[in-house]
Amino acid sequence: MKKRNILFDLDGTLTDPGTGITRSVQHALRYYGIEETRREVLEAFIGPPLKDSFMKYYGFSLRQASEAIDHYREYFQETGIFENQVYPGIRQMLKALKDDGRILWVATSKPELFAQRILEHFDLDGYFSCVAGASMDETRVKKGEVIAYAIERMGAERREDLVMVGDREHDILGAAENGIDSIGVLYGYGSREELEQAGAGRIAKTVWELERMLLED
Repeated sequence: MKKRNILFDLDGTLTDPGTGITRSVQHALRYYGIEETRREVLEAFIGPPLKDSFMKYYGFSLRQASEAIDHYREYFQETGIFENQVYPGIRQMLKALKDDGRILWVATSKPELFAQRILEHFDLDGYFSCVAGASMDETRVKKGEVIAYAIERMGAERREDLVMVGDREHDILGAAENGIDSIGVLYGYGSREELEQAGAGRIAKTVWELERMLLED
């Protein structure tokens, strides 16, 4: 049976937000006197909830991490949000899926307001029935919570009719928490090892391979 409802992660799956996110993280860290230039550390912020990353990589307390998010957003909401680009082939894939009768959703740990602005900026919003994202106050931010919120909004009755597409372990684990299938992608920021260990049902190397998988699904 074809997967009628397809949920897409945003960062690292539909768009490459690397420049905007890493510069926003650098902006936040400077408030604490930290000059971070290590690309591998900065890119680790792409995908997971920001609060978790500030606490994991810099030992911030919960209060400091929440404060750091405010400084992150100072840069991100005005500049970093648009230091972003759509991956090649994404528009064609979304059109092909829509033409095939699929219902497309975005499920992202990025605040819903920011996700909507990004999709509108790149003229991608018309492909999606709904955008489900994190809340600005961080009460809904983990991927499993966001996916549950998306499923509730779509009113899906059959979990076997759903699939989650994403580039990080959080997408795969969040899908499993909600009892739905998942596809990991390698053109984003997660490795094959990360996705396999998280339990990805399938893995696509490219956007074109992902399109083929989804249309055949």
